Amino acid sequence: MYQIVLLFLFVLFSLTHSFSQETEIVYLSGTDATNTKEWDFYCTDGRNSKKWSKIQVPSNWELQGFGTYNYGHDWYYKTRKLGKEHGLYRHSFEIPSDWKGKVINIVFDGSMTDTKVKVNGTQAGEMHQGGSYRFKYDISKLLKYGKQNLLEVDVAKHSANQSINGAERQADYWIFGGIFRPVFLEILPVVHMNRTSINAKAEGDFNTIISLNKSSKSNYSVAIDLYDLSGKKIGETIRERSKKGAKHISISGKFKNIKSWNPEHPNLYDMKISLLKGDKIIHQVTERIGFRTIDLRKHDGIYVNGKKVIFKGASRHSFWPETGRALSEENYLTDIRLMKEMNMNAVRQTSYVSNKRFLQLCDSLGLFVLAELSGWQDAYDTIIGPKLIKEMIIKDENHPSIVIWNHGNEDGWNFANEKYFNKYDIQKRPVLYPIIFRNGIDAKHYPHFNFGIGRFVNGNDVFLSTEILHGLYDGGLGAGLDSYWRYYKSSPLFAGCFLWALIDEAVLRVDKKGVVYDSDGNHASDGIVGPHREKEGSFYTIKEIWSPVQVMPVSINQLWDGKLFLKNEYIYSNLSECSFSWKAIKTNKYTEEVVGSGKVKSPNVSPGETAMVQVDHQGVLKEADLFFFTAIDSQGKELYTWSWPVKQTWEIADRLIGQLNDASGEVKTFQNEGKEVSASANGITITFSTEDGVIKNVKNQNGDISFSGGPIPVGVESKVTGTNWIIDPEGNFIFTTSYSKYPHQVSWKLRKDGLLAMEASPLHDELKDIDFIGLSFNYPEEKCQSIKWMGRGPYRVWKNRIKGSNIGVWEKSYNNTITGESFNNLIYPEFKGYHGNLYWVTMETSESPFTIISGTPNLYFRLFTPDKPQHVKGGTYPSFPEGDISFLYDIPAIGTKFKSPDMLGPDSQKGMRYYSIHGETNYPIKLWFDFRP
Repeated sequence: MYQIVLLFLFVLFSLTHSFSQETEIVYLSGTDATNTKEWDFYCTDGRNSKKWSKIQVPSNWELQGFGTYNYGHDWYYKTRKLGKEHGLYRHSFEIPSDWKGKVINIVFDGSMTDTKVKVNGTQAGEMHQGGSYRFKYDISKLLKYGKQNLLEVDVAKHSANQSINGAERQADYWIFGGIFRPVFLEILPVVHMNRTSINAKAEGDFNTIISLNKSSKSNYSVAIDLYDLSGKKIGETIRERSKKGAKHISISGKFKNIKSWNPEHPNLYDMKISLLKGDKIIHQVTERIGFRTIDLRKHDGIYVNGKKVIFKGASRHSFWPETGRALSEENYLTDIRLMKEMNMNAVRQTSYVSNKRFLQLCDSLGLFVLAELSGWQDAYDTIIGPKLIKEMIIKDENHPSIVIWNHGNEDGWNFANEKYFNKYDIQKRPVLYPIIFRNGIDAKHYPHFNFGIGRFVNGNDVFLSTEILHGLYDGGLGAGLDSYWRYYKSSPLFAGCFLWALIDEAVLRVDKKGVVYDSDGNHASDGIVGPHREKEGSFYTIKEIWSPVQVMPVSINQLWDGKLFLKNEYIYSNLSECSFSWKAIKTNKYTEEVVGSGKVKSPNVSPGETAMVQVDHQGVLKEADLFFFTAIDSQGKELYTWSWPVKQTWEIADRLIGQLNDASGEVKTFQNEGKEVSASANGITITFSTEDGVIKNVKNQNGDISFSGGPIPVGVESKVTGTNWIIDPEGNFIFTTSYSKYPHQVSWKLRKDGLLAMEASPLHDELKDIDFIGLSFNYPEEKCQSIKWMGRGPYRVWKNRIKGSNIGVWEKSYNNTITGESFNNLIYPEFKGYHGNLYWVTMETSESPFTIISGTPNLYFRLFTPDKPQHVKGGTYPSFPEGDISFLYDIPAIGTKFKSPDMLGPDSQKGMRYYSIHGETNYPIKLWFDFRP
């Protein structure tokens, strides 16, 4: 028994001794915005100021009820108060007695912006300046061991250094104050490693520079051990001895059979670095790393692990409406998952340095990162700039996800500071300048589609637009992307692009009554997703365009041979790693039935190659209306599901009309004072104006249906030249209207079963610069409750944002969402707007439901007019035809915050049609209206 106790004590001592060599972390604040700690707080101005109270740390104090809200443009306006308050923090903490003799650092991960730190009444070091950077002080000599200690922090929202205010505070984003990232203590041995810089190459070669906190007359050595994430040791220990008095130790080596890191296969390892004095370990650090090689080849491309990369990404701010720039683990995961779901492989962490945890998740989940020094259209000076570059690189240098450093944004740089990137970065990553051409990369922002006299597609240099298609409301982002992407990919110099931006940044205004979310007009409504990450229509457009599996164009019908051609647009992955499936759907009386499904053998297709796969549909397409094909990645995540109509609109229409023909009777007609004519059949009464040919009134057995006022030709000036009506030989009521131009003639038929048919002459006229062309009707918006339809959905479309909306059967309830503005009630998909490829639609109303069936291919269905946002800019509010419900051959494109649609490429141009030649066959607009209850 005695021996067992001794053995237990020996093991316990050994474990304690071993663990004690690792850096110990003790948090004084909470760990993130969800897990906070309460500190004492005093705000010098603004809300709840000039009194001591409590605040959660980490946080931005504006969201905690203190100080003044400011957007970064507020300094332009003399009428707006620019909050320059200070936040004073106090926090007591106890230090164990056995920490005496160790080095204790206090670490701040982010504080906006000038920060003075006192411990027990003594300043810990010089004031730190710069709002998003990690900084630390050695407070070992200031502490009372075994007793309570007092931490006092003075945070100034604006800096005493004007270059910091220019770079960080006078910017196009919300300006917050406070300790918004964690504060913690590092407990270290007297001699320890304070920096471990690692350059790990794709083939397993590495170089590491170890920096010690102080030199010593003793000899030290360093041992490097590598482990996979299951804890299995890789290779042998690699050692290196230092010279006497050296503060830096360089150690190199190679590990065999390494799996390199890339965003498709984010392979990571733990590198354990041990500092030894003789045989005794005095300090250990474990760095999670990935092996990868970055190579900027001028006039060629950006290569990672020997493969030319094309970045597919978005520019991202760290933001959440209720917590500002103080974020949680779930916030980070949500953003990365959304980007991966959109098939992005990269993120530009914009305008300031990112939280370390976000970068760790990019490492492990797989995203390339462009990490950016602060500087929005103004730069740090040559005194503060080098310090902050060093702080950024020391914190983030070992993340394999970071492949490029951005030196500020849009003139927010000081060229004199560029040399410090190479000075401090052991990996010598490329340094990029967002918006200009420098260092071999052309990063022009918001180019016109045809930009390129000596640049971009027509240039001689690598081009990577770090901001493109500036979103606002529902404009930009997915709209126009397909044109740009196809065109840019035609050049071997294309290195990708980053959409502006990922998030609508509407902040919760706790200073206003009620729940108010504020995007400062149109300054911050630029996102692919809403402030709480609500998915807008462009989300799915991007997902389809950037899918690494692309299906080559194909028509699918009942006689289709089952051949699909798949292109592999991965950088590193073979399509054999993916899985594929299909299903065929029949729509029956507005319901869906799966008539067939199956798997497709994954092809052996390398990146850049195209191969055929065979779908064995076993003849089920004879019964099907829709065909779906799904690609799944190696992690089981959907890359995209494509859909095709198997049957034409008139084939579906014929079947549905046959199902609706369930009664017969006599058509009765009567006239009212020569200006109207009515016809009744099977409980349905339709009244037409004999003057202008429009429907005046519709009734069924339950009463009035407020469908009226059409057809009105829209998109062209056309006058009514005459009307007439007859009863045809089959006993149907026929009403015909003639026009001076399109549609020339519209013919109505009320059948004896009560079904109302309409046919408008096909397009024959020469038309130019058309936003829309077709026919409109009226129906009161307030009486519409929901719709169910077959066509593209569930989101509305624009002419330049068709992709991402699949043909299927969809439903949605009425809402009045204004994308980028209705932050208190963002319901997606939006109800109102243009919808593509209509087959049929059933409108549920407060009066009586009715159904409209189309027999015209590729017909757009316009459902009401979306409300106009308050701060429209650029091309972000296209035109809509008069009326409420329209059936159109063409619709408008949408622009961006800075560009009208005509600047965004071929898919965004206005419509044009030349006159028909004699004998040409075109498609008329054919509709059937079923108003029967």
